[in-house]
Amino acid sequence: MDDERSEESHGAENVVDVLVIGGGPAGATAALYAARARLTTRVLDRGLTSGALGTTHKITNYPGVTETLTGAELVERMREQAAAVGAEFLQERALGAMLDGAIKEVRTAQGVHRARALIVASGSMGRAVSLPGEERLLGRGVSYCATCDGFFFTDQEVAVVGDNDEAVEEALFLTRYAHKVHLVSPGSSLRATAALRQEAETNPKLQIHPATRAGEILGEARVEGLRLATGEAHEDLAVAAVFVYTQGSRPIVDFLDGQLELSDTGCIVVDEFMHSSVEGVFAAGDVLCKHLKQVVIAVAEGAVAAISAERYLAGREQLRPDWA
Repeated sequence: MDDERSEESHGAENVVDVLVIGGGPAGATAALYAARARLTTRVLDRGLTSGALGTTHKITNYPGVTETLTGAELVERMREQAAAVGAEFLQERALGAMLDGAIKEVRTAQGVHRARALIVASGSMGRAVSLPGEERLLGRGVSYCATCDGFFFTDQEVAVVGDNDEAVEEALFLTRYAHKVHLVSPGSSLRATAALRQEAETNPKLQIHPATRAGEILGEARVEGLRLATGEAHEDLAVAAVFVYTQGSRPIVDFLDGQLELSDTGCIVVDEFMHSSVEGVFAAGDVLCKHLKQVVIAVAEGAVAAISAERYLAGREQLRPDWA
């Protein structure tokens, strides 16, 4: 898409200065620095407990924080600080992107977000291994977006696999359509926020299966069931759809559709200023796959990415260091 057509068809009033994908330590810090630079800043994130830090039980070595916090509590503080200076946080999942123009576009189930600069801080909780039957039945009852596909399973039984904010939020959304929703939680309790847990536990259309592993997705032409394992016991659920929200350790870059240069291990390649292979697109945090996965490093990279984005938007021909 050329720049002129993008501006004419979408209108400059719908375009923010900086769009950040991911609300973990790198993304929240990038949002803080961008908003403090008086850039209109929007963050798209899958949920407070969907990232690596959000699932961490204890943080005891973050500089300046002397009390023991959970990862989710530390992330929430970072987000509150960024929001206090104007950053907007939306719980939406990036599904696709168009990066070839001056205006970058990111598609979610809720719509299309447009920005003059994009910072990718989506982390590395992507999955490397799928469930048996998942790939074969993708689009035929297997889905990764309840908001997109929930309507198609009205008055039917469906399953959601996962236990974080995103999984619980999507399971609750599905109760608007499905006759019954099975939430398959690999842990003994849900890792979602307290408010989401309470809502899930009291919803009459939602059945939680704690400490349960999802096995094979059953069916030939379409999803017909999901095999569960609880300890040594096995059970087959008769469901029409399986929505998968489990996590792994791969960089989350699927929504970029191969538009950025990646390393052999699937990590976004950036220079010293966090600038990617596409002009106006920056990256920070675990999506870069640095050897040391520490919160303080992700925070530093987020700050660099935001400062570089500000310099890019200011029209500097080269993102030079301060001392040059």
